[in-house]
Amino acid sequence: MNFPVFEAVMLVCFGMAWPVSILKSWRSRTNKGKSRFFLLIVFVGYLSGLIHKLWWQERPDGVVWLYLLNACMVAVDGILAIRNTWLDKRRDG
Repeated sequence: MNFPVFEAVMLVCFGMAWPVSILKSWRSRTNKGKSRFFLLIVFVGYLSGLIHKLWWQERPDGVVWLYLLNACMVAVDGILAIRNTWLDKRRDG
């Protein structure tokens, strides 16, 4: 099986946005304008791609690591969104 170059490029491009989002979530300390539902949808998408690579391919390629890395970054952003929601409630309440 050939290396899926275009799939890797897609994941790298999508993955470049997550460090920026994580940094913004960390610095802003607010969840205003952030959708936890959107993060959940993206997280499920990355997990689905990862499961597909591991379950249905005889020999998973290196793109598995990109799916895993992106899923981890979305999870971190999701955890920060939960923290920021808690901070918002504390600040507003």
